This record gives sequence, structure tokens and C-alpha cells, in this order.
Amino acid sequence: MLRDRSRWFFIFSSLAGGLLFLFLVIPIFSSILASAAGIPEALMDQRVTEAIYLSVLSGFLATIISLILGVPLAYIFSRYRFSGKVILDSLVDLPILIPHNAAGIALLFLFGPRSSFGGVFNNLGIRFVDTISGIVLAMSFVSAPFMVRSAQDAFDSISRDMEDAARNLGAPPLRVFLDISLPLAGRGIISGCMLTWARAVSEFGAVMVLAYYPKTAPVLLFDVLVGEGLESALPITGLLLIIGILVLIAFRSVREHF
Repeated sequence: MLRDRSRWFFIFSSLAGGLLFLFLVIPIFSSILASAAGIPEALMDQRVTEAIYLSVLSGFLATIISLILGVPLAYIFSRYRFSGKVILDSLVDLPILIPHNAAGIALLFLFGPRSSFGGVFNNLGIRFVDTISGIVLAMSFVSAPFMVRSAQDAFDSISRDMEDAARNLGAPPLRVFLDISLPLAGRGIISGCMLTWARAVSEFGAVMVLAYYPKTAPVLLFDVLVGEGLESALPITGLLLIIGILVLIAFRSVREHF
């Protein structure tokens, strides 16, 4: 009886999982196959290569910022108890929950040249509207929560016994973090970098509102779709999908060998 139930559960799980897998994979590979003939031409299009380069570079910078600022915050959430922690911990996820064009409007309101806060940066020669700085800012805003959550989960999975032993031997908190906690959480942090970069590079709504120019790959793809139609947008889509697959494989390989 138990074997029959296990068999039916396996069959149901396989069918349900298979349907989801096909739903996720078929649109991607059908787009790549349909656009294969036009991908070489897309690679020769200067506006496409410039947009992809800008997206990759801006996503990398956003990931670095999220890594430097997000990992310490994740460690604090994982290891310390303090008043208001639940509220602060929840607020970190807010950029994930709100519509990203609303996120762009919020950033434009705060960092725009007409705001008092944005005016301070403007006087320093730092502008966020229609600049690479604005692109990185928007990407960081929507992707940083993924870094914090991945790093926090990694720190939560580490036993505190080794950290406590190091402290009992007189190691300062920073040394404990750098020598014990950070290396043990390395794979989780690498996964966080992968998710953060992927989310940053694919961002459209917040970037479009705050920094429409220079155009990132998602913004250019939208412009081509609206202005030139589906046939012109499909090769760019296929190229972006191939790049995404290659980057994902590279990230996975690095994580497995860490």
C-alpha cells in the first residue's frame, strides 16, 4: 500500500515538475531557434553591442555595491538581536515587492536634480538622471535584496560553535567574520552574486524611469519591439538569452568549485 502511494506520488511529482520545466524552457529555446538566423546580424549592430556592454558593466557594478553593503547587513540580521529587527528585515524585501516603475519614480523623486537630496549630488557633479550612475543606482535598488537574503541564509546555515570558539580564544569580531564566517558562507554569497547580477542586468522598469539614456539592453529591446516590430526584436532577444545561459553556466561552475 505504501509502495503504491509512493509510486503515485512520484508519478504526480514528475508530471507536475515536468510541466513546469517545459513551461520555463520551451519559450526560451523556441525564441533562440526562431532568431538563430538573425543573431549574427544583431551581433554586428553597434547599438546592440553597446547596450549589452552597458548592461553587463552596470550589472557588475551594482553587484559589487550590493556585495560590499549587503553582506555585512546580512551578517547583522543573522547574528544579532535588536529592537525593530523584524521591521528592518522586512523592509529589505520591499524593492522586490513594489512595481519596478514605481521604484524608478521613487528614485527619481529622491535623486532627481530638483530634489534637495539629489541637488547635493548635482552640486558635486554626480547626476543620476540619464547617466550610467543612474542605471547602476536603479539596478542596485532592485537587486540588492537578493544579495542580502542569499548571504543571510548562508550565515544562518553556519554553526555558531566555531565562531564562539574563536571569540573565546580572543579573536576580535572582525577577525572571526573574515576568517570563519565569510569563507564558510562563500558558496551562498556566490549564489547571491549570481542572482543579484542577473536581476540587475534584466531590470527594465526602474532603469527606464530614472535613466532611459544611455540605453541598456532591456530598454533597447523595448524600443526595437515598439518601433520596429517583433521580427526585429527577436534576434536581440535570442542573443540576450544565449548570453544569459552562458553566464549562468559560468556562475554555477564557479560556485561548484568554491
